[in-house]
Amino acid sequence: MSLLHLAFREIRHRLLGFLLGALATTAAVALFLGVVTAGRASVEETKRLTRDLGFNVLIVPGDTDMARFWAADYPEGDMPEEYVQKLAATPGIGADHYVAMLQRKVRWQGHDMLLTGILPEYTAVDAATKAPMGYKLGRGKCYLGFVLARRLGAKGRDTIQVLGKKLTVERVLLEDGSKEDIRLYAHLPDVQDMLGMEGRINTIEALNCLCDGGSLDVLRAKIATALPDTHVTQMRTIAEARIETRRMAKDYAAGLLAITLVLCALWIGFLAMLNVRERRAEIGILRALGFGSLRLAALFLTRTALMGLFGALIGFFLGTALALHFGPELFRLTFRSMEPAYDLLLPSLLVVPGISALAGLLPALVAVTQDPAVTLMDE
Repeated sequence: MSLLHLAFREIRHRLLGFLLGALATTAAVALFLGVVTAGRASVEETKRLTRDLGFNVLIVPGDTDMARFWAADYPEGDMPEEYVQKLAATPGIGADHYVAMLQRKVRWQGHDMLLTGILPEYTAVDAATKAPMGYKLGRGKCYLGFVLARRLGAKGRDTIQVLGKKLTVERVLLEDGSKEDIRLYAHLPDVQDMLGMEGRINTIEALNCLCDGGSLDVLRAKIATALPDTHVTQMRTIAEARIETRRMAKDYAAGLLAITLVLCALWIGFLAMLNVRERRAEIGILRALGFGSLRLAALFLTRTALMGLFGALIGFFLGTALALHFGPELFRLTFRSMEPAYDLLLPSLLVVPGISALAGLLPALVAVTQDPAVTLMDE
């Protein structure tokens, strides 16, 4: 009788114990696959959420007095508009998103406002495909900050006259609690016309993640190769929030998976030990009939490996189904990108039985070291 046939007969004889072990493996694999499938969406979700914290790098003219810049919220100097194109076309900088802006504080209808012209976003030449950030405005359109719109009594679709230029209000922005509330965003060429500054900008905003040992000095050196007459500053709070949030998400997923695997192995080992204790008489008879230690150990390890294989197969599809079912509630921004982790099916079917067999190794050693004479005498 083959070892596999013996193992199946043993499983059928003690089906409940086998199913309890397989249930533990199924739960572990289901949780593992659920966490991995959801974790991949979580990484994208975290990227999207941290991305929405805003740009974290500012590039301004090199002669900018930064004390006056922070007081006024815009640089007094300017630089050529083509700088943003040159920066985006330079590989190796590490930023993915670039937005050119022209900002000035102006007095309009008795109110102070930050007049801001923006261009559609430029993506770095060596960046992967990214969802655009910032605002995208066409000619003759504008966004009004919350406080500015309230003071003017303006709302969406209204037409306003700003410094001789007619603009249609596309949107009134939500209250931000910052200087954004008194901004007027418009298409860059429209603002350039209003201010008589054709072809000029004074700020480039960029999104750069200073991860993996990067530093502001490194970033400045890279940008200086493309734009030597500029000054680079980083909004450290936003940058660090992005890094820490992503690191926390990865550490949480890794810790949860490690705990799950350890608990599963302990449960399988416990069940295997109970199986050995309950079958002391059978083990003694098998040893008396000539079953060698190696074959007896192989029988127990085959049983636990089959337990792992069965649990891995069911757990894979169960965990995937649960992740896809609950994903839309957990990851509202990126759930459409969630997909089954089929690349983990084969590794699961190979690795999980091995872990199960390893968990049953100690009970198997206990079984083969029992003296059949002593065992049968006790019985």
